[in-house]
Amino acid sequence: MLHRPFKTGVFILEGLNSFATTFYFYYFYFFMQKQFGFGDKANLMLAALNGFVCMIAAWWGGRFAQRAGYFTALKLGLGIMGVVLLIGAGLASPSAHIVVMVVAVAGMSLTWATLEALVSDGERPDRLPQNIGIYNVVWAGTGALAYFTGGAMLDALGLRSMFYVPAAFFLTQLAGVFWLERINRLAPGASLESVSFEPATLNPRPIGRAKTFLRLAWWANPFAYIAVNTLIAVMPGVATRLGLSTTLAGVCASVWFFARLGAFCALWFWPGWHYRFRWLLGAYLALIVSFVVMLTVASLTTLILAQLVFGSALGLIYYSSLYYSMDVGETKGEHGGIHEAAIGLGNFAGPAAGAASLHFLAQSPNSGTVAVSALLLCGLAGLLAIWRKTKT
Repeated sequence: MLHRPFKTGVFILEGLNSFATTFYFYYFYFFMQKQFGFGDKANLMLAALNGFVCMIAAWWGGRFAQRAGYFTALKLGLGIMGVVLLIGAGLASPSAHIVVMVVAVAGMSLTWATLEALVSDGERPDRLPQNIGIYNVVWAGTGALAYFTGGAMLDALGLRSMFYVPAAFFLTQLAGVFWLERINRLAPGASLESVSFEPATLNPRPIGRAKTFLRLAWWANPFAYIAVNTLIAVMPGVATRLGLSTTLAGVCASVWFFARLGAFCALWFWPGWHYRFRWLLGAYLALIVSFVVMLTVASLTTLILAQLVFGSALGLIYYSSLYYSMDVGETKGEHGGIHEAAIGLGNFAGPAAGAASLHFLAQSPNSGTVAVSALLLCGLAGLLAIWRKTKT
């Protein structure tokens, strides 16, 4: 039976994808700062553009994968990213690199919802948490490794390595997709887009409660990524303020990645958080407080401690969104697309608010942090309103 080896292959593709996309997209702001002098406001505008494209492309990408097939979506997305980054390595203008980023985001949006669907499709309800747990640990672990080592790689190999290294990963993945498609086609009676690998069993959780938590998680996750993408976009400025080199910035600013990884491991093995509102609410509150601390303190020690809280809170919020998306309903590709589109919405809204504040309130250096924090508080109000409505 090819079920387990096939899923292992998908997890390998996922790990490669996480390393490559983290390395390129998260260090893109360092590249624009060093190569073209982009400051916090310009990088926040880039981050907002990234999120806007992701929001639209991910929603469409999930639907495309559901209808055209998972393998088709992966091949198209990986091919787009691999080719456009190879082209980008030879370009020299900021506008050209912005176009490369936009095209790469569109390609990436065809991959994540598809990979989420591949690890979830055909799984029994009692085995779905296991697969989601592995999925989260793999992408978080390889993403943390990419950010931790990325600064040193750029210092050692040069800024252009942020194009060549990910492109090599994407083209390797593309070859892997063709191989997985071949072994799936050779499996007796296999048709991955519709096959159930295991006998169906009834899911024990009440469907009404499950849909409530899906709404709560889909609401909370974009706001979590409001904080994430704002933090990533201004991290070059934070590193400059603290006197960190690119290498040290990658090391010191990757703490929240590893904290999120630790949270994923704990949540994977402990299911007590499933369908428990107090855990989601507590994580959201911790996210707000730690976000404010990270962008306002001038102490490296405090920055690291705040990242531990931030990463742990983000881990539970993201895990909730993905788990409930895959646990409720059968159209895994579409639900994965909605989950990723929600992330894109957050990636757009936070940096857009931060950039607007820095533009109109330029005399206040913390105006961007205040604006994004206000958005996060609005998200908290919405979260409580959704919960109160479902309880009455």
